[in-house]
Amino acid sequence: MAARALEKLSAAGVKNTNKPGMYGDGGGLWLHVGPNALDENGKPTKTGKSWIFRYMIAGKAREMGLGPVHTIGLSEARDLARECRKQVLAGDDPLATKEARRKARKEEVAKAITFKACAAKYIAANRAGWRNEKHAGQWEATLTTYVYPVIGNLSVGAIETGHVTKILQPIWTTKAETASRVRGRIESVLNYATTHGWRSGPNPAQWRGHLENVLPKKSKVAKVEHHAALPWREAGVFMRLLREEKGTAALALRFAILTAARTGETLGAKWSEIDLAQKVWTVPAERMKAEKEHRVPLTDDATAVLREAEKLRVGDADYVFPGAKKGKGGETDAPLSNMAMLVLLRRMGRGDLTAHGFRSTFRDWAAETGQPSDIAEAALAHTLGNKVQAAYQRGDMLDRRRKLMESWAEWCKHVPAAGGNVREMRAGGTA
Repeated sequence: MAARALEKLSAAGVKNTNKPGMYGDGGGLWLHVGPNALDENGKPTKTGKSWIFRYMIAGKAREMGLGPVHTIGLSEARDLARECRKQVLAGDDPLATKEARRKARKEEVAKAITFKACAAKYIAANRAGWRNEKHAGQWEATLTTYVYPVIGNLSVGAIETGHVTKILQPIWTTKAETASRVRGRIESVLNYATTHGWRSGPNPAQWRGHLENVLPKKSKVAKVEHHAALPWREAGVFMRLLREEKGTAALALRFAILTAARTGETLGAKWSEIDLAQKVWTVPAERMKAEKEHRVPLTDDATAVLREAEKLRVGDADYVFPGAKKGKGGETDAPLSNMAMLVLLRRMGRGDLTAHGFRSTFRDWAAETGQPSDIAEAALAHTLGNKVQAAYQRGDMLDRRRKLMESWAEWCKHVPAAGGNVREMRAGGTA
């Protein structure tokens, strides 16, 4: 009798029962027949069947799913219910035990996911939403330089505040802007890990209410990080040396200097953006820092650089200054690396300079030679700080900027007679 009280159902009965409801097998085991589930063959039916274990723990009624009938048979369901009854008899909660096992499995998975692997997943997931490929490159570069050597191979779930401060403290006061970005990127990756269940608890890279108690505020330590710039009086001497250099990097740097363009804008330049007949380069909004289309007047010297670059063009490749990466058909399908011009400068003996610094050289020249400030700022594609002035100045002053850039191009060919020994410049000295 006792056995029948515990085993009220039969295999045939379980198979043939389709009326919605709860059918007890005894000992807390119930057959649940309900809508929108799967039959014993795993196919959708109007009624579905699953196993439920009901029990009392600490005076409270609880129930736990044991699995669908199409996967768990009657005999196996009885075995599972028996194990659950043993846990209850020992004072343990079967649901709590099940959750602990699930959590342990998650932790095992998390141990296999390193910070570096998690960062790669984060970058891949967000790459499409970033404005350009350069942003993803900056992420990877900063993580590779500052983060991976410390926590790259650590489990993403094991990273603590001490790890983050070990990364940030060496650069927090010397490279404040870079350090701030590194912190933010670590925080984003760890938030991503938490969302996916690979770690739990507070984010050790969080600033507000956490790292602000350990590190000084950025405003207290940040110094303006100027890009190393060539003195404007030496532009002609430098350009004469640069014209002696061969290769795509040299052409790209000459073009960047003559147009006063940002490095990223120059490296991303495409033939489809350039109108040689009208001598205008139109940089689309998505590649501009201010996210506004920018027309660049091309002087004869800048156009001459493009003519030289055109001779190196392979097929219908669109990048004006292509890199080494090749497409399947042999076409170049990637721009020049942003390190290429720095390598060129070092080769020329001018490792003290940066490509971006030539924009400062241009701005200093414009100021020292009395060029209109608003025209120079427009040439640099700077956003006007004065909102009233910006509201009235709706044109891009292309014709006035063309005259300015022609004057700049002429200055870039000027080599003072008294400082004509251009070879001195290779050592980084002043001519």
